[in-house]
Amino acid sequence: MSLVDAPREGASASEKGRPGGVPTSSERRRADSPAALAREAAGNALWILAIFLIGFAVWFSFASRLHYDRVQHGAYASFRVNLALATAPTGPTQPGDPSKLLAAGTPVAVLSMPTIGLTSVVFEGSTGLVLEGGPGHLRDTPMPGQPGVSVILGRRTAYGGPFSRLPRLHVGDAFTVTTGQGVATYRVIDLRRQRDPVPPLPAAGGGRLILVTADGPPLAPSGVLRVDTDLTSTAKPAPAMVISPVNLAPSEQALGTEPLAWLPLVGWGGVLLAAACFLAWAGQRWGRWQTWIVAVPVLGYLSLTIADQVARLLPNLL
Repeated sequence: MSLVDAPREGASASEKGRPGGVPTSSERRRADSPAALAREAAGNALWILAIFLIGFAVWFSFASRLHYDRVQHGAYASFRVNLALATAPTGPTQPGDPSKLLAAGTPVAVLSMPTIGLTSVVFEGSTGLVLEGGPGHLRDTPMPGQPGVSVILGRRTAYGGPFSRLPRLHVGDAFTVTTGQGVATYRVIDLRRQRDPVPPLPAAGGGRLILVTADGPPLAPSGVLRVDTDLTSTAKPAPAMVISPVNLAPSEQALGTEPLAWLPLVGWGGVLLAAACFLAWAGQRWGRWQTWIVAVPVLGYLSLTIADQVARLLPNLL
């Protein structure tokens, strides 16, 4: 039985009626026995698990929007400065140092789609971690506005769901992408799902941008939705590509996951187990209300941290 549900097992009637439930020394020794502490810890572990599951559902479905908004706010301010200083990236490597690849999560563009009310900073990379902050540029494709086929992936539901309204686009809708080379204009030519025919490649020197997100019910994707768009403005020069598809991890592809996120989860699981044991011990020593005053903020922090790690085990387009 959890320490929040009822008086300790074996509590006497006088203890139950005594203000604060202060046990006698003999009763405290019985409550402090290994068996009693083990039962208390098991009950607390079930409570912690239930709290975590509820917290994860709330975080992934709603509260993760706050994380998205915070990252977007900082990235937009940073990218504006880079544009003003002409230091915004225009290729897969760092400006001024072609020997170093752009770090994952570097702001590379601003996507503006008025017809669906979307304005979002685009980051380099497409892992689940990067897509928590906004849409991500697939690293082995040219930057938007350059010749060739560029690809941007974005989440449909969680972390702001920036691409949730892509299905509302229509053929002919226009939008812009601002990069370190200026503003590029695109026009929607097709909305494509699995097994739909792929449109012909653009003419030599032309550009295409494919927007990718999950298809199907929210949080239960049945496939991938791709919006094919053609560049209608003049293509900008593109630097040499130094990244090929073989350099990309599976976690960067559409609906990819990050299996290595299991490693920190194992560590955090140990922390939760230690917390359950601590609550059992502290509940006997301090009292239940004093214990939970300390425990609530700690468990809240642990729940949010673990929820973020669990999100990386799920498909990156959710």
